[in-house]
Amino acid sequence: MKTSNKIAAAAVLALLGAAAQAQQSSVSLYGLMDLSVGSFKAPGGKAIKRTESGSMTTSFIGFSGREDLGGGLTASFALESFLLADGGTAGRFNGDAMWARSAFVALNSKELGTLKMGRNTTPLFVSTLSFNAFGDSFGFSPAIRHTFTSGTVTGDTGWSDSVHYIAPKIGGFSAGVIAAAGEGSGGRNWGANAGYGAGAFAASAVYQKVAKGATVDDTETMQIAASYDFGAAKLFGQYSDVENSTTKRDYKLTNVGVAVPIGGGKLLAQYGRISASAGADRKTYTVGYDYFLSKRTDVYAAYMSDKLTGLSSGVSYGAGIRHRF
Repeated sequence: MKTSNKIAAAAVLALLGAAAQAQQSSVSLYGLMDLSVGSFKAPGGKAIKRTESGSMTTSFIGFSGREDLGGGLTASFALESFLLADGGTAGRFNGDAMWARSAFVALNSKELGTLKMGRNTTPLFVSTLSFNAFGDSFGFSPAIRHTFTSGTVTGDTGWSDSVHYIAPKIGGFSAGVIAAAGEGSGGRNWGANAGYGAGAFAASAVYQKVAKGATVDDTETMQIAASYDFGAAKLFGQYSDVENSTTKRDYKLTNVGVAVPIGGGKLLAQYGRISASAGADRKTYTVGYDYFLSKRTDVYAAYMSDKLTGLSSGVSYGAGIRHRF
């Protein structure tokens, strides 16, 4: 073979190799926009009529990528930023980190599981959103609001500087552990979870320990949760015990809910109660309807009553649009 032909053949092989390698990698842009209008009133507060971002799901935008390393091993990453779509600003609040939803790099093995390093969503948050009718709704879910915004559990729904290991699923069983070292500034946190999901039944058990930091109380949380889908209705239940060693208070959180398919959507109802060892108790219930216009777009309406001992009742209602891309 002539030298020129050898060079041409080598070039073709190199291009084919590069193309094959490119097919093993992927990068995606995705996200969710959720906007609603309504009237919102916290217990003891005043009703405010406004446009709200993230009533059913916190709006966000994300980038992720995956590379097949061969031998059943893949590498991946995710960068996800919350946003307030009503004002076009980044984050859930002023001062929120740019990539507060997720920022991690990971290795995944079919036999050994997944190891993620960076900012990771906690198993407690995943369990709480998975076992209630309103999912991860900070606007209307009693379970989410009682666990993460009512002063019971401390620490965020995602932990920075963390390592998260997720074991491979075996026969419907799953498990994982997460730890955040705190890097010398307090907040050495860790958690563990185990779950089961097969057919109509699913269950979860979670433990989480948050160590006292500069602005975070020392809390210990245990949660058990379960759901069962009867077809005509799906039932949800969860119970959490939260001990705050800093304030010497204990909280019992009980949540039950149901989702009933009706037409092209679901009728949703959820009730939650916080029983505190000291201070006020809280009772919250929400009813709503979520209708899917397509696989990516749904419209919803919800009404929430929120009662805190010693304060006037909070009543909120709204209707919104949620779109995934």
